[in-house]
Amino acid sequence: MEIRDKNFGLFMTRGMSLFKWGKIGMLTREIKPYQELALHFNNVFVFTYGDYEDKKYSNLFPKNVEIIVRPKYIPVFIYSFLLPFIHRKKIKNIKIIKTNQMDGSFPAVISKKLYNIKLVVRCGYEWLNTVEKLKKSFIKRLIAYCVERFAYNNADEIVLTSKESKDFIIKRFNINPKKIKIIQNYIDIDLFKPFSIEKENNRIIFIGRLEKEKNLINLILGLKGLNVKLVIIGNGSLRTELEEIATKEGVNVVFKGNIPQALIPEELNKSEIFILPSLYEGNPKVLLEAMSSGLPCIGTDVEGINSVITDGEDGLLSNTDSNSLKNAIIKLVNNKELRDRLGLSARRTIENNNSFKIFIEKELLIYKSII
Repeated sequence: MEIRDKNFGLFMTRGMSLFKWGKIGMLTREIKPYQELALHFNNVFVFTYGDYEDKKYSNLFPKNVEIIVRPKYIPVFIYSFLLPFIHRKKIKNIKIIKTNQMDGSFPAVISKKLYNIKLVVRCGYEWLNTVEKLKKSFIKRLIAYCVERFAYNNADEIVLTSKESKDFIIKRFNINPKKIKIIQNYIDIDLFKPFSIEKENNRIIFIGRLEKEKNLINLILGLKGLNVKLVIIGNGSLRTELEEIATKEGVNVVFKGNIPQALIPEELNKSEIFILPSLYEGNPKVLLEAMSSGLPCIGTDVEGINSVITDGEDGLLSNTDSNSLKNAIIKLVNNKELRDRLGLSARRTIENNNSFKIFIEKELLIYKSII
């Protein structure tokens, strides 16, 4: 069906704003799909939890995109309930609403029910699955369950980033598989690509949060006795503990903290190997970005990683223990031919599956199918 004469609305994650996206270095990436969708829809409305300050980002969008902000005097939590009523004149003219994450889906579902709008619920990560794995409190798990059940049952289409997430919600919420679509995260393959710069010998890089689920203690222990340098980009609650372990074990680890997103492609290209030793993942952008940059990648054979890497073809899969990680690292460090082959294959994998062009084509098919 034709969508050119229809209006589209994005409901951002509860509490999120364009300003916050900019502050954490995500703005360019996050708004790119909606810059493109504006070329296909009549009008696009972005419902943000930012105040009037977010209006200044209007010049980044085509003229048919309107940024709808939160009244400054209304707290975020209350606004999430009032949004469908405060902006009813705008929302009533929208044909399709999409949520950016599950936390923020409530006003979108209410808008669907009030104004007979088609609803696409997107989950970049499966919320209930995540809080259960992190062993969060019963209350947090109950909230996640109730919110997701309400959203999934009322969605016209559901967009997830992995087959594992799809299988999870079918089993837990008895969702019809036909209304679930898998669209992996997109990668800017023109930004994340191989550079003609000299690599630093035996430099391994990790990018991500320094938290328990990333399994970084086992990674550092696995590097003991190896002539390599591990560069860690990111911060988290385990940083001090990881620094102490690296010093105690005599492992060469450089903690760079958070750096601007624009510098990530260069950091990847200066490295010989990328490693993601997590206990579980969703659809990890950092792994996809490293593969797009032509790096040979080591990932653990766990949910969210083994659906991206095909072992021995476009990367290596390892168990999560320190010895398995060590053996995988040794295998790559000592074999330049293998590194080159895996890096070239990784780049092709991303070009064939995760380019922005492929991503936006899949989204447009969803919108056209529900009109």
